[in-house]
Amino acid sequence: MYDIIVVGGGHAGCEAAHICAFMGKKTLLITTNKKNIADMPCNPSIGGTAKGVIVRDIDALGGLMGKIADKSHFQIKMLNSKKGPAVRSLRAQADKITYPQNMLNALNNTENLEIKEATVEDLLVENETIKGIVLSTTEKILCKALILTTGTYLKSDILRGDKRIPSGPHGEERSNFLSDNLKKLGFKIQRLKTGTPPRIKASSIDFTKMQEELGDNKYYTFSHDDKPFYNIDDQQKCYLIYTTEETKQIILNNLDKSSMYGGYVNGIGPRYCPSIEDKIVRFKDKDKHQLFLEPESLYYDEWYIQGFSTSMPEDVQELMVHSLKGLENAIITKYAYAIEYDALDPLELNISLETKKIKNLFTAGQINGTSGYEEAAGQGLIAGINAVCKLDNKNPLILKRNDSYIGVLIDDLITKGTKEPYRMLTSRAEYRLLLRHDNSDLRLRPIAYEYNTITEKMYENYKKRVKNIKNLKELLSKTKLELTPKIKNIFFHNNWSLPINKTNLLDLLRRPEITIEFLNDLYKFNFDDDILEEVSIEIKYEGYINKTKKEIEKMNKLENKKIPTDIDYDKVNNLASEARQKLKEIRPISIGQASRISGVNPADISILSVYLKKEYSKNE
Repeated sequence: MYDIIVVGGGHAGCEAAHICAFMGKKTLLITTNKKNIADMPCNPSIGGTAKGVIVRDIDALGGLMGKIADKSHFQIKMLNSKKGPAVRSLRAQADKITYPQNMLNALNNTENLEIKEATVEDLLVENETIKGIVLSTTEKILCKALILTTGTYLKSDILRGDKRIPSGPHGEERSNFLSDNLKKLGFKIQRLKTGTPPRIKASSIDFTKMQEELGDNKYYTFSHDDKPFYNIDDQQKCYLIYTTEETKQIILNNLDKSSMYGGYVNGIGPRYCPSIEDKIVRFKDKDKHQLFLEPESLYYDEWYIQGFSTSMPEDVQELMVHSLKGLENAIITKYAYAIEYDALDPLELNISLETKKIKNLFTAGQINGTSGYEEAAGQGLIAGINAVCKLDNKNPLILKRNDSYIGVLIDDLITKGTKEPYRMLTSRAEYRLLLRHDNSDLRLRPIAYEYNTITEKMYENYKKRVKNIKNLKELLSKTKLELTPKIKNIFFHNNWSLPINKTNLLDLLRRPEITIEFLNDLYKFNFDDDILEEVSIEIKYEGYINKTKKEIEKMNKLENKKIPTDIDYDKVNNLASEARQKLKEIRPISIGQASRISGVNPADISILSVYLKKEYSKNE
């Protein structure tokens, strides 16, 4: 018997299996093919807007994705670097050969973890509690907890035009029976869709007609513990192009041949990562859409057209690709496709990612209705931690909306549900000024240490950084600006107002025109760049940060008003019928969560609060 079994070797499964084993549980990871562990069937990148912060948060909590990405990429850059810190995120072009190899190597070297190639067809359940799994060979394997991370493999179909092929990504074997058996257990199943663009032979591309997109000339890592593995000057180029008027006309003239617009798709696709035909239809007023050409690997000759996902037939894809500048003579090595698959309704989940119907059964990743490697990995990590906590009779790790984008993601899923693949965006996080790339360790390493998901060395690195931040702030506070002729001259030439003599550097840094780099050039503080950056952000945005923290205090008062699990909403008089139905379905754990449910209005929250105070305070 195993303590925990993880089904699925994608990004969610890798994080779940690793953290369960790291926390001391005998863990089995089951995948249909070891070669597909941490596979990247879609975009060959890790990170991106908001997603890059998720990867940093995963690393802060003891996960693998950031460390593997650092070892596996050939280009990295900070997105939105000229904008405010709340929207900055790392994005790395990962090698599709190297990344899975490095992940598999990490898992193979994880104590307590075993990997088995097999297909799971059914679950063993007794008294509404998970007991194990049944393989396609009829072999039964017992466990105390189970985590399903099946990705897009549940009854998946590949779609091109009017053709529907029962298959997983890359033509892999799909899971034919598991989602039907989940239905038999009473779970609500929905049909979702995502897609990929064509792959192009590099030697057939005319890069001279494209705009170069280079990696940053500053070193970055997702990991809080590792130094960079790459050479800035050796980064691979990517390229920017745009759709043309010809592209637009080809798509509009062939819409009826698209799987989506021809009526061949049953699943609902992602709103924020649409196919190119969806973009053309939804944004007809736009003359062009930007596309990025990115290499998939340094070990083979295929490039990926980011932003050109389609479910058109192969002959139409040829016309579409050849209408793009630089791709007039391009050879398509793999045609684009849409993939349709079964997923759970995430309203079936508790906030710990344990299912409501079956005890000790957890789910994570695209089975929960999300899209993206990073969203999957974050869920896998939390599901793994909470499976261990459940077996150890400890409270689950619940990340609040002000703790991490992962907390926002999970709260959105289990409170609002989703009818389309959910993608994390900065706009989804009301406290995004606190959920920054630069402070992931400050937010989450103490939590990770409390839950024993990081090593002592990782925690020491965190404590050292906290100490350095404190020391630099004290130094800035104690150091006075002497208005020497040199200093006066600098202020004069930059047209800056002259400060009062002996103003401390901390107050001076609050000025928008004064940068930490300027002060460092003058005084040579002898602190690392990440410490300088962190202190600068904390000082310059102090007012906004404090205002956000006050908003969080108000919200936390509502989060601390717990709703008993045994509440009978039918006894709460005067609730609106929609609110009553939603509350009974979702069963929020707090007034704060209840207030975020669609269809539950402020009047319903007031009625519920009065009821709780009246009925439950007398029992305290």
